[in-house]
Amino acid sequence: MDTEQLKPILEALFSATEKPLAINFIYDLFSGDIDQPSKDDIRQAIHELVEKYESAGLELKQVASGFRFQIRPDYETWVARLWDQKPPRYSRALLETVALIAYRQPITRGEIEDIRGVSVSTNIIKTLQEREWVKLLGHKDLPGKPALYGTTKEFLDYFNLKSLNELPTLSEIKDLNQYHPELSFADKNLN
Repeated sequence: MDTEQLKPILEALFSATEKPLAINFIYDLFSGDIDQPSKDDIRQAIHELVEKYESAGLELKQVASGFRFQIRPDYETWVARLWDQKPPRYSRALLETVALIAYRQPITRGEIEDIRGVSVSTNIIKTLQEREWVKLLGHKDLPGKPALYGTTKEFLDYFNLKSLNELPTLSEIKDLNQYHPELSFADKNLN
């Protein structure tokens, strides 16, 4: 199967699902077909689709779990008007906690509390786990065997990242803090 035949199939697949699709998953969908495309054919077709949608309202975006269609940020204002619901609001404590986990993982609840200077609510950890942004990685070899937490692919997908390497650097966060003093969390010791 050539890329011209493959592209409309991929467009249909990306349009029909809410979750990102990985190359291996797409390849497996063609399993048993006489003209099964290679993984390189799939990559090439995806690359061509990314280019096709460069100037459209949609984009084919790669995130940690694979590729997905999504609305370009420039058009979110208009698309948001389709729904009555408001975007989720996250507490400062939740955002500080998930930021510490992202930057310092694996990290224990006690280490988060030491950095933040306040206790971490059980509800925050529970919420992060329910959203599948954070998972239990294991236990630290200390008395009490405290849980070690780390981020998930769902966390990366939600924040539109392919990997943790795309997180802003601490100096970028501190620069942002100059213009938004309410984000004083950037001054905390994340290193």
